[in-house]
Amino acid sequence: MASLGFRPEIDPDTGESYLAVEQRGVDLLKNPLLNKGTAFSESERDDFGLWGLLPAHVSSIDEQVDRFMEQYSLKTTDLGRNIELNGLLDANETLFYRVVSENLEALVPIIYTPTVAAACARWSRIFRRSRGIYITPRDRGRMVDVLRSRPKWPRPVIVVTDNERILGIGDQGAGGMGIPIGKLALYAAAAGIHPARLVPISLDVGTENEELLDDPLYLGWRQRRLRGDEYDAFIAEFVDAVKEAYPGALLQWEDFANLTSFKNLETYRHDVLSFNDDIQGTAAMVVAGLLAATRHIGGKLTDHRVVVVGAGSAGIGIRDQVAAAMVAEGADPDVAAGRIFVLDSRGLIVEGRPDLSAAKQRLAVPTAAITNWQISDHPIGLSDVVRNARASVLIGVSGVAGIFNQEIVARMARYVDRPIIMPLSNPTTHAEVTPENALAWTGGRAVVATGSPFPAVTHRDRTHHIGQANNVFVFPGMGLGALAVGAGEVTERMFLAAARALAGTVGDEMLSTGRIVPPITEAPEASLVVARAVAEQAVRDGVAEPSEDLEAQIHAAHWTPEYLPYRPA
Repeated sequence: MASLGFRPEIDPDTGESYLAVEQRGVDLLKNPLLNKGTAFSESERDDFGLWGLLPAHVSSIDEQVDRFMEQYSLKTTDLGRNIELNGLLDANETLFYRVVSENLEALVPIIYTPTVAAACARWSRIFRRSRGIYITPRDRGRMVDVLRSRPKWPRPVIVVTDNERILGIGDQGAGGMGIPIGKLALYAAAAGIHPARLVPISLDVGTENEELLDDPLYLGWRQRRLRGDEYDAFIAEFVDAVKEAYPGALLQWEDFANLTSFKNLETYRHDVLSFNDDIQGTAAMVVAGLLAATRHIGGKLTDHRVVVVGAGSAGIGIRDQVAAAMVAEGADPDVAAGRIFVLDSRGLIVEGRPDLSAAKQRLAVPTAAITNWQISDHPIGLSDVVRNARASVLIGVSGVAGIFNQEIVARMARYVDRPIIMPLSNPTTHAEVTPENALAWTGGRAVVATGSPFPAVTHRDRTHHIGQANNVFVFPGMGLGALAVGAGEVTERMFLAAARALAGTVGDEMLSTGRIVPPITEAPEASLVVARAVAEQAVRDGVAEPSEDLEAQIHAAHWTPEYLPYRPA
């Protein structure tokens, strides 16, 4: 691994950290993990044959950041800015992460939601340089070799998608690769996971997107999607290949369709260190927001009556984790489940509804619980649920813009003094309600958090800062904590620990401005808090060995985007 130049070494005489590097000249400048560009020192230019390949001035990394931001300012569209940032990532990863870490609020929406949706939709047309691993059905029987084509540090972090349910825009074929790349960028920027450990993977098993299949520039596998037994066998071979090629890797499932997301998670969660961010990460983020909001407005989590609109992976995950959090606070499991109402596109999920999948059947409200409800229509719609349940919390993961209309939001405000409203669908255009409307329709009393970034809202001379319930506050810390202690499994209690830790980072001053999650600029600090809570819970759950110095283990797994001196290997 020393020849890769990623692991620092220590000079025994001076104690100086340095990297031992084999590559020289143009090859070194072309390696984004090692390239320093104009920041190579004069001695490094001597040692690595770089004279004449760079301008004379030796730049500091701060000068490089300023130069890049000046170039970045010339871009006029968010997609153009995304392309510019990815160009920097492909050229100099240390500088990329330094730029991002110093400009989190401005750049996270560009490298991830909401702009990543546009990048995925136009992936084949904006493609410049390959990043990540694409695995297709043609690779069956050789997936281990495909994975080994990109050597990494031990115990890498893998984000994998099969591209079928990309954010709110659906099947994007090979273009879904933008999601793993964006997510992993946040692992490094927020939790300090070294870029050499990050492996984005697209399982390009085909697409049902006719526009892509007809596009002469489409770069993906031009076939209909694998389904059924063939698909299951493909996933099984992939997981086995990960275990062989990258023992101990952390595998994050991302943007799979509802059926496959649950099936893959449940099939492999005890077999390989893994979790599904759509199911578990989103839910932990919601629980953290509810815990913080409840601390602010008073009462207990178990007092809430929660309505979740959207019964995909996120909706089901939210329901399960909110119920688990209520049970952890002392509620009877049946009572906790009875305080949460989930709706899909056909209305309330209620016992006896003939179209329910197995996953939805366990969410169904017993018919006895709604016997005395006043129902205006069948199936039971959102308005009836909010009115009869007297909802205090409204969570949207439906992807349907504006579904939380004035009648519904205003009705909530009649029943509770401080309704909690969380329109979480991405991208921004899919939000169930805008913060401006949620506050206007509740007389400024709503507590609002959104999935995509929204500006502050001024209502009746009071400015409300809108917290972004971004999973970046959960999954990077989850990964750092699990890897730091060598966890063998990601447990549900580890997610609850993450949620509680994150809620604890939201102080009274933040809450007074309307925030129930920290500003994105505090993601690195929050990730360290989450990582410690996750690591401690992993030990309590028996999936990691006790640690004599947990802080040291987390510190050892944490990377900072700074240039180290290079010496010839």
